[in-house]
Amino acid sequence: MVARPNYKWELLALLCCAFFFHQGDRAIFGVVLGAIKTDLHLTDSELGLAGSVLFFMLAVMNPVAGYLGDIWNRKKIIVCSLLFWSAATMCTGLAGGLAALIAFRSVATAGGEAFYAPAAYPLLAAHHKRTRALALSIHQAALYIGVMVSGFIGGFIAEKWGWRSAFFVFGGGGILLGFVLMRRLMDAPPMADAPGAPAREPVLRALGVLFRSPTALLLTAGFTAIVFVNNAYVVWAPIFLQEKFQLSLTKAGGYAMLFHHLAALGGIVFGGWLSDRIAVTRPVFRLRMMSSAMLLGVPVIFLMGRAGALVGACAAMAGFGLFRGFYEANTHAALFEVIAPRHRASAVGVMTMLAFLVGSLSPWLMGRFREMAAAGQGLSLGFSALSGAYLIGGIAVLAAVIFTFERDRYREPAG
Repeated sequence: MVARPNYKWELLALLCCAFFFHQGDRAIFGVVLGAIKTDLHLTDSELGLAGSVLFFMLAVMNPVAGYLGDIWNRKKIIVCSLLFWSAATMCTGLAGGLAALIAFRSVATAGGEAFYAPAAYPLLAAHHKRTRALALSIHQAALYIGVMVSGFIGGFIAEKWGWRSAFFVFGGGGILLGFVLMRRLMDAPPMADAPGAPAREPVLRALGVLFRSPTALLLTAGFTAIVFVNNAYVVWAPIFLQEKFQLSLTKAGGYAMLFHHLAALGGIVFGGWLSDRIAVTRPVFRLRMMSSAMLLGVPVIFLMGRAGALVGACAAMAGFGLFRGFYEANTHAALFEVIAPRHRASAVGVMTMLAFLVGSLSPWLMGRFREMAAAGQGLSLGFSALSGAYLIGGIAVLAAVIFTFERDRYREPAG
């Protein structure tokens, strides 16, 4: 492997660009949903089916992607994943009905996207040791930027040239980036695992590494709570604001996504920097920050649902975003504190699968709240109830701090 000065920061920049398209391709689907429904003559339930298949495919494919990320060249996995989902995104613009929409958008795109994260996070971790949480935080910030920016870009393209053009542009951009990554990415440096460890383990043993670490399981419980609340928020927050404060859909969507994700962006960058500074001597600090962020987020999320004024609701959304950012600054850095490098992709894959399987239920549950409660009250009650998920997740991570972390901790060689 040829050494390149400051390569770890180049790697971060390249993967941030890839993650932007990873999230942007998802964001534009929601932006042009109405146009797709009209053009393809689909019902709301059929559109919902396409979304459900997307999340199901992501959940199912993640363990497979995780295992392959531990035994194959991670650079090649990332490049092939980016090219595959970008091609599927372009093909989505050719869809003529529900079957093609599910095949390209939900099956093909999700199948490609699922392979990215389990390879990308360990690759970043391998090149960033003392700056691990900061690097992973900046990478995660590309998610927030992708959601905010891609919605505007996708909407503009769709208004000017039609919804199909949005998929052509984003898919084509991802393919061009794939060729750049093909030339510039390097694989991880040699692993520093225990001497004499076998080069390859049986699939079930590798995927079961998460279940052999009580701390990793407790962290998975916290991550599941994060995903559960985030999924409900992304789907229902704009309608919540529109319904409660009589806003236009444009303002409701803008307020819900902008304030929350801007605060999350600040929280994740500052949280990653702070975590790296303190975790050098006190690795358990990553988990302390995570549990504190979730527990502090409980009253904020509760008040978000009960706010009687728009200013109060938006302030609560921003506070929720800030605490979310502090948590997500450590999601994978904390997991890697108790998982050896050779198993990290497998652990990320299984953790993501479990979180998405449970988290896929929250949008449906919020819909049930809306149907069962009095007009205008269902989403308020639903959002307040989501604070319970943060309470459970915060307690789970706190239990890891108190009872299991020191026993499960993986002591990584310096360097």
